[in-house]
Amino acid sequence: MISLAAFAAAGTAHAQSSVTLYGTIDTALTYVHNATATGQNVWSVGNNSNGDLSGSRWGIKGQEDLGSGLKAIFQLENGFNPTTGALGQGNREFGRQAFVGLASDQFGTLTLGRQYDPLVDMVQGITEDNYFGSIFATAGDVDNYDNSSRTNNAIKYVSPVYAGLQVEGMYALGGVAGQTGSGQTWSLAAAYNNGPISVAGGYFVADNPTVATAQRTGWGGTSDGTFDGSLINLGYQTAKSINIARIAAQYDAGRFTFGAAYSNSQYKADSQSVFGSTEKFNTGQGFLNYQATPALLVGVGYSYTKSSGDTGATYHQVSLGADYSLSKRTDVYLVSAWQHASGETLNADGTAVVGAQASVGSYGYPGTNSQELVSLGLRHKF
Repeated sequence: MISLAAFAAAGTAHAQSSVTLYGTIDTALTYVHNATATGQNVWSVGNNSNGDLSGSRWGIKGQEDLGSGLKAIFQLENGFNPTTGALGQGNREFGRQAFVGLASDQFGTLTLGRQYDPLVDMVQGITEDNYFGSIFATAGDVDNYDNSSRTNNAIKYVSPVYAGLQVEGMYALGGVAGQTGSGQTWSLAAAYNNGPISVAGGYFVADNPTVATAQRTGWGGTSDGTFDGSLINLGYQTAKSINIARIAAQYDAGRFTFGAAYSNSQYKADSQSVFGSTEKFNTGQGFLNYQATPALLVGVGYSYTKSSGDTGATYHQVSLGADYSLSKRTDVYLVSAWQHASGETLNADGTAVVGAQASVGSYGYPGTNSQELVSLGLRHKF
């Protein structure tokens, strides 16, 4: 990271300010077997806008000491495609994060702007996504396992840590005149850390606004939504709301790290949804990591997703990862996964039932009923 000189507020000798420029560039050579519904394969560079281990980004963050343990804070973070230079997150200038707030040692942190929700903040860090990213994500990222969604207009509070326990809450204003709740998002989560044991869980609700026409044509509201382009949940973009409950646990046993997680995601229907009944996705996951050497981390994981309600499908996914650190800032990695799908789901616009398609993690390749993906990548942090 590059720490810039303090901006020095005139007339306030006690106040100190700092601004930091930081970033990550992560890209990979990827091969996907059954990358299309007709079974075609593909080689690509920089295949996933979310990155493999971590999405490419640059950002600026800073703080000003206001005295008595209180600080003003801000963060602006831009996502981009390192192979083309294009903006990420829907071509937003600072699509990953953009917020300002106050942080108190005694009372916690309050921030306002475009932010991650509490499930991402509290739960993601003790899942395999924290170590190996997208390759271990839930099929279609239906539960936002890989942080596909961020929230606009968000007011977020994070408590101090009390005896290992921390809580977080968020509410995002929908901004629809005369309809206070239309398009709103809210979420609550908590995390507990005690030595080698970490446990976290929470609940997230994102509302899709009411429209003037008879039916919605897609997803709107303050949350980005959890649609990565695969048919696993793309047909449910006209849902009235997305409701996600997640819980995860991790145990650190020296060189070995064990983890397990469960999520329940519901894409709820109303009269303006194209589909007729609420679609539910239940997912169970487990992983095992081994720190083979100080520089080499290897991991294996399994994910099982079962959908029911409007349609029914089953997704099995096995993932492998190896990450080797060349330095504190640069690493190379090799990750792979196999996924098998069975049953039925909706087509892209939600108007017809089709056979379920495999689509590894959150990469968004619409495959046949099975898909394999291998990715060799390089990541640098600055």
